[in-house]
Amino acid sequence: MEDMVMIMANVLDFYKNKKVFVTGHTGFKGSWLCKILIKSGAIVTGYSLNPPTDPNLFDIADVKEKMNSIIGDIRDLSSLKVAFESAKPEIVFHLAAQPLVRDSYVNPHYTYEINVMGTVNILECIRTAKILPKSVVNITTDKVYKNNEWVWGYRENEPLDGFDPYSNSKSCSELVTHSYKSSFFDDNKIAISTARAGNVIGGGDFAVDRIIPDCIKAALKKEPIIVRNPNSTRPYQHVLEPLYAYLMIAKKQYEDISFSDYYNVGPDDCDCVTTGELVKLFCKKWGDGQAFEEKSVGGPHEANFLKLDCSKLKSAFNWKPRWNIETAIEKTVEFARCYEKGGNIPELMDKQIDEFLN
Repeated sequence: MEDMVMIMANVLDFYKNKKVFVTGHTGFKGSWLCKILIKSGAIVTGYSLNPPTDPNLFDIADVKEKMNSIIGDIRDLSSLKVAFESAKPEIVFHLAAQPLVRDSYVNPHYTYEINVMGTVNILECIRTAKILPKSVVNITTDKVYKNNEWVWGYRENEPLDGFDPYSNSKSCSELVTHSYKSSFFDDNKIAISTARAGNVIGGGDFAVDRIIPDCIKAALKKEPIIVRNPNSTRPYQHVLEPLYAYLMIAKKQYEDISFSDYYNVGPDDCDCVTTGELVKLFCKKWGDGQAFEEKSVGGPHEANFLKLDCSKLKSAFNWKPRWNIETAIEKTVEFARCYEKGGNIPELMDKQIDEFLN
C-alpha cells in the first residue's frame, strides 16, 4: 500500500507546471480531473460545451477562475484548433462525449457526431499542431466491447462492438484512435493511449438517468428510489479511481512511449456488484430509513452483465484500486450531504482527494 501512495504522490508532482489540455472539462469527470490538475500545479486549458446540468459540479468546484476555460463545440474543428494552438499542450486528455446510453437511443446522430467526429477533430489538432504534445489519453468506456454476457471480465484484446449507439460510438472512437496512431503517430514522437473505464460514481454527478444521482434525488425528496434493472452487474468505482489511472498513464507514457497502449480501468471483481446491491448499500449509508422499489419502467436494450479484466494496468503500473465499493458510496453520500447543507464543496473535494492519496 505504501508503494501505491508513493506512486500517486509522484503522479501529482509530475504535473506541476505542465501544460494540459482537457476536452469535456465542464462535465462530471472533467471537473474532478481539472480540480486534481489545478491542485497539482498544472497549467490547464479546457474546451467543452457549457455544463450539461443545472446544478453542475464545474460551477461549484471552484476551478473556473483557476484555469483557461473555453466554451466550444468539439465538432467545430476550426475553433478547437485555435484553442489547441493557443494552449500548446504537452499532455491531452480527451473526455468530451455524449455519455448516456439512453440518450443515444433518442439522438444517435448527435451521439456519433460528438463521440466519433469529436475524436477525429482532437486527433487532427494533435496531428497538425506546430508544437506537438508528448502524451495523449482518449477516455472511452467499458462498454466498447462486444458484450457476450460473460461472467468474466473483458480484456483489451477482445472484439470492439458496442451494442447501443453510445457504446458503439465509443468503439468507433477507439478504432479511430488506433488508425491515427498507426497512420500518423508511429514515429515515436507522440504517445497515445485509450482508457476504458467502468461505471463511475461520486460526488457532484447531477446527470439524469444515472443510478446514484437518481438515488440522491429520491433521498433528498424523501421518496423511494426506483430501480429498473436491479440484477444488472456493472464495474462501479469512485470517480477518483479512473482519474488517477488516466493521470498515471499519461505520465508514464510521457516518460517512456513504450507504455502507450489500451487499458481497462475498473474495480476488483469483489466490487463488481449488481445495481440492486449498489442501491441497498446507498440506502444503508444514507440512513433516514431510505428505501427503494424495483420497478420495470421499460426502455431500450442495456447490457445485463459487464466486468473488466484490469490485469494489464495492474501489471504495467503496479496499480490497484484504492477505495472499495462501500467506501465509494460513503464518499458520495458525504458529498451529497455537504451539498444539501450548503457546505464548502471545493474544500470537501480537496479533502477527498487527499484521503484518496493517503
